[in-house]
Amino acid sequence: MKTLQITPSISQLRRQLTPWREGGARIALVPTMGALHNGHLSLVRHANLLAQRVVVSIFVNPTQFAPHEDFAAYPRTLKPDCDKLSDTGAVDLVFSPSPEEMYPPGFATGLTMGGPARGLESDFRPHFFGGVATVVAKLLIAVMPDIAIFGEKDYQQLLVVRQLTRDLGLPTEIVGAPIVRESDGLALSSRNVYLNSGERLIAGKLNRVLAEACQRLREGEAVTAVETDSANALRLAGFDTIDYITVRDAHTLAPLNQLERPARILAAATVGKTRLIDNMEI
Repeated sequence: MKTLQITPSISQLRRQLTPWREGGARIALVPTMGALHNGHLSLVRHANLLAQRVVVSIFVNPTQFAPHEDFAAYPRTLKPDCDKLSDTGAVDLVFSPSPEEMYPPGFATGLTMGGPARGLESDFRPHFFGGVATVVAKLLIAVMPDIAIFGEKDYQQLLVVRQLTRDLGLPTEIVGAPIVRESDGLALSSRNVYLNSGERLIAGKLNRVLAEACQRLREGEAVTAVETDSANALRLAGFDTIDYITVRDAHTLAPLNQLERPARILAAATVGKTRLIDNMEI
């Protein structure tokens, strides 16, 4: 059973990591924004299988929120989060910095991402991947882990982070972990707490629409027809806004008109005030 340590500073973090690294331990990082659920804990357990030491970062990153988004309201539950992590017995260290620690006065550097960051989420949240890339780069530089674990629910983000590490020559292997779902198939997300009971019933239908689309695509139906029908199915299910439901190359996120290489179907839709994303391998 591991004893959980908590640090808010990069300098202390590095001091705690040094003897582990000098002792030859393989170090894994699981970056989170807190409000931890079973999906996060599955990432932690996966990390513990791949490394001797596991670091979890908990940081609600302001640079990936637009002014109209939910930065102020985003759940901040450090004590319960640390209790959950401690209960897993898999985590050695929690890095929980303040915004000032990550972005000190005078901070003036940011990253601009292309490649898999183009389109999809960027069409609706143009600020998002610049903020994600900047904070992930800072976390990877602070920890310098051997591996970092990201959930496949945020599939575009996973590919963006892989691109980031390749382009900057960071020596961290980026590992994707499977989506964890509720009993009705809804992908676990910290934002699911925003759903009222009626919205929650609608939200559970997103997974079913994606599963039906995957089946039709595997049977050879035309990509454009399946995309159109799936968007209509989400509207009929009660979703208020459908940002996209689209078939993309699994490695580059380039649009596909036919399934000639590994593919993924990705969707983003809003019910009430809650925006949900999900994806499936085809």
